[in-house]
Amino acid sequence: MAKTRTTTKTDAADLAALISRAQADRNAGKDGLPPVERWNPPYCGDIDMEIRADGTWFYMGTPIGRPQLVRLFSTVLRRDEDGKTYLVTPVEKIGIRIVDAPFLAVEMTRSEEEGEQVLTFRTNVGDVVRAGPDNPLRFVTKGEGEQLKPYLLVRGRLEALVNRAVTYDLLALGEEVEIDGETMFSIRSGGATFPVMPMAKLEAQS
Repeated sequence: MAKTRTTTKTDAADLAALISRAQADRNAGKDGLPPVERWNPPYCGDIDMEIRADGTWFYMGTPIGRPQLVRLFSTVLRRDEDGKTYLVTPVEKIGIRIVDAPFLAVEMTRSEEEGEQVLTFRTNVGDVVRAGPDNPLRFVTKGEGEQLKPYLLVRGRLEALVNRAVTYDLLALGEEVEIDGETMFSIRSGGATFPVMPMAKLEAQS
């Protein structure tokens, strides 16, 4: 069984400097972000960095208090097929821990385009994402209390957990939609329909 290597020599300042240099390569990057999906650097171990469920970033057990630094790190995140999340530059790939999701959706606006509802979300690190076919919403229930948790695909395999306040606003826009012969409580955005749960289950919980 392969052992996880832990990177100890790289500190946050060194890593930030490396990422700043990496950001100079923006060719083919989406929305001006570094093109991390094109990079294939060697794995250099894990760093003691963690993103908590509330969106707070920690380094060596201490919160990273500078929003600019958090934003910088967030631009080079990548979730690979192994299910793990990494900080990726052209020269190294470093593993970090994610408690729930790497991003947190903290604001939502509703608009209409050609008669279709469009929901646009802002994340805690400044991403602005329109829910739709390319950036779907998914809904899961977790825990003994079956807490409903919506997630929005931001880019690549990276998702944002929709925070509780925004979740209430989001669910207030729900409607009944028949999907594959079953009536579902669903959310529409950008021409796509995202099922939340069967109406029968929702009514049973009411």
